[in-house]
Amino acid sequence: MMLRLVLQRWGYDVTEAASGEEAVMACQTRHFDIILSDWMMEGMSGLDLCRLLRALASERYSYFILLTSKSEKAEVAKGLEAGADDFLTKPVSNDELRARLRAGERIVSMHGAVMENNRLLGSALSELTNLYENLDRDLVAARAVQQTFMRQRQANVPGAEISILFRSSGHVGGDLVGWFGVNSSSLILYSIDVSGHGVASAMLSARLAGMLSAAAPERNAALVLGSHARRETWLPEEVAKRFNHILLEELQVDQYMTMAYAQVDLASGRGRLVQAGHPHPLILRASGGVDRLGHGGPPIGLLPDVAYDGVEFSLFPGDRLFLTTDGITECPSSDGVELGEDGLIRMIAPSQMLQGSAFLDALIWDLAAHHGSEDFPDDVSGLILDYRGPPLRR
Repeated sequence: MMLRLVLQRWGYDVTEAASGEEAVMACQTRHFDIILSDWMMEGMSGLDLCRLLRALASERYSYFILLTSKSEKAEVAKGLEAGADDFLTKPVSNDELRARLRAGERIVSMHGAVMENNRLLGSALSELTNLYENLDRDLVAARAVQQTFMRQRQANVPGAEISILFRSSGHVGGDLVGWFGVNSSSLILYSIDVSGHGVASAMLSARLAGMLSAAAPERNAALVLGSHARRETWLPEEVAKRFNHILLEELQVDQYMTMAYAQVDLASGRGRLVQAGHPHPLILRASGGVDRLGHGGPPIGLLPDVAYDGVEFSLFPGDRLFLTTDGITECPSSDGVELGEDGLIRMIAPSQMLQGSAFLDALIWDLAAHHGSEDFPDDVSGLILDYRGPPLRR
C-alpha cells in the first residue's frame, strides 16, 4: 500500500495484484512496463512469477524488479537467472526506488526503440524482397528474350556447320554471338562483347542483335541492298567503322564493345575479318595446327574516326574458324591466374578434333575445371564454323 501511494504520487499508473497467480492473469491481458514483485509470497514465489512472465511471448519488454530481504550473492544469482533485472532491499528507500525505476524506464525505452527500428527494418526488408522478386521475374523474362537472339545454337549450311555457345554470368549478359547468310555461299559470323555487366549491357547487345538481323536486311548495319534487291555486304573493317559511328554519334551510350566479325565465302573457303579489341579469332587446322588471326585493333565506341584493318584468311576442308569473347580467355583459375589465349590453345588441344557442339561442351568442362566451378565471373560465349569444303553444285 505504501509503494502504491508513493508511485501514484510520482505519476505512475499502478495496477496491484494480490498474488503471483493474479499477476500472471493481469499480464496476459495488458502490458506493464515495470513490474515490482516481492520475492517471498504465498503460492507462487517472485522467482516463479518472473520465470513464467519471461516465458510468455511478448514483443514488448517488462523491467522486473524483485523486492527482497535477501542480499547473499547466491540468492542474487538465482534472481538474475530467473530473469530479474534489478533488486530492491526491504525496507525500500524512496530515493533508491526512484533511481531503479528511472533505470527501468531507460531500458524499456531503449528496447521499444530497438523494436520499432526492427519493425521499420522488417517493413523495408519486405518491400525490398517484393522489389527483388519483381526484378527477378523481369530478369528471367529478359533472359528468355535474350536467348531468342541466339535460338539456333547449331545449324547446317551448304559446306559447313555452325555451333554457338552462350552462357551469361547473371540473368542477362552483354555477349552476343551469331551468324547470318548474305547469299547462297557467303556467311557473316560475329562475336561481340559489350562492356560492363547486367541489364545495361544486355539492352545494348539486344540493340546490336537487331542491327545484325538477317530478318530485316534494310536495318542490318552490315548489309546494303544492291540492284534487283540483291544483298551485298560492307567489308568487315567498314562494318566496325559503322558500328563505331553508331555507338558514338547515334546511340551515345556510355558503353563500348569489342568485336570479331568475319565474312566467309564457302565456295572458295576464303574469308576476311576484323578484330576490334577482341580475343584473336582462331583457325583450328585439320592438321592440328592453330592460326591466330587479326592485329588487335581498338574497341568500338571509345574514339571517333578510328581506322580498322581487315585481315584475309583461307579455310580448307576440315578446318574450323573459332570466335570467342574474353569471358574465356580472362577466366581466372582457383589461384586467380587468367587463362589467356595461350592457355586457351593448350586447353582445346586434346579436344581439337571434336566437332561442333561436342567441342564447345568439352571447352565448358575444361574451363570449369580450370576455374574450379561453372559459376564463371563473366559471360562465356563462342562460335565455331566447321568447314567441310565447297558446297556441291546442283
